[in-house]
Amino acid sequence: MQNALPSAVTREQLYDLLDEYLAALKARDYSKVRWAPFVKNTENNVELMIGDGLWGTITAIGDYDLRFADTASGQVGFFGTVTETVETCAFTLRLGVVDGAIAEAETLVVRQLDAGLVFEPQLFEHNPVLNEIIPEAGRTPRERMIALADGYFDTMERNDGRLFTRFHPTCNRIENGVQTTNNPDFIVPVAGLSCEEQFRLGQYRYDDRLRGRRYPLVDEERGLVLACGFIDHCGRLADYELTDGTRRTSPIRRPHTFYFMEVFKIRDDAIQQIESNFITVPYHMPSPWDAR
Repeated sequence: MQNALPSAVTREQLYDLLDEYLAALKARDYSKVRWAPFVKNTENNVELMIGDGLWGTITAIGDYDLRFADTASGQVGFFGTVTETVETCAFTLRLGVVDGAIAEAETLVVRQLDAGLVFEPQLFEHNPVLNEIIPEAGRTPRERMIALADGYFDTMERNDGRLFTRFHPTCNRIENGVQTTNNPDFIVPVAGLSCEEQFRLGQYRYDDRLRGRRYPLVDEERGLVLACGFIDHCGRLADYELTDGTRRTSPIRRPHTFYFMEVFKIRDDAIQQIESNFITVPYHMPSPWDAR
């Protein structure tokens, strides 16, 4: 059985449920959450019983708090950090609300102790751009916001130098708490370039499939769209050439998949800011959230 379609809900009600959930999580007491009669709960792309996983290991929730809501679909999203005794992790949460109760909980915890690629230093700084409210006259329609986000993934998947989306001149990207654009100190050579410059170079040729794309939450007031999905790497590509003639060697030479939850800030019909959390999962792992 499934829950009914979401009834009317306000941003304040969604944020209240988010705060209730986070307080209960911090207390390790899932009974303090208003759950719907039927709940779908996942952590790191695996269905879990309520109360399992992070609910039993969390020791703190950090100060970083990026939240956004979609009153039309009854969804609320959150980017923050959690600590599990010795490690602080980037953390993304999506909650689906039906009749004032939580019917869906999708959680991503970036446990770098389990990862092959470590992102550091993780700063988790509050970015005013992501929280700015877009004047009503300048808001991008929901369908266009999704199209710009989806075009970003098309650009990555076909990365031959062509763009299938639009980037704002000030666009930056944060990945697992680290800025990976306009940041020459990061370990990736192209990190010193802008979003658009990286894609025009064809840097991401080794990203073979941008699969299972979902856009469950669109916050038109703040210009934010949440995307979820997978990046598959076949591992077959060895050396390749950027559009400027520079030779590169693919950093991934084995079958490999990232599962991501990513938020895009849309302003002036372009992507202004990107924040992404992702982890390695088994190659070509399916999503529990795929329609059946």
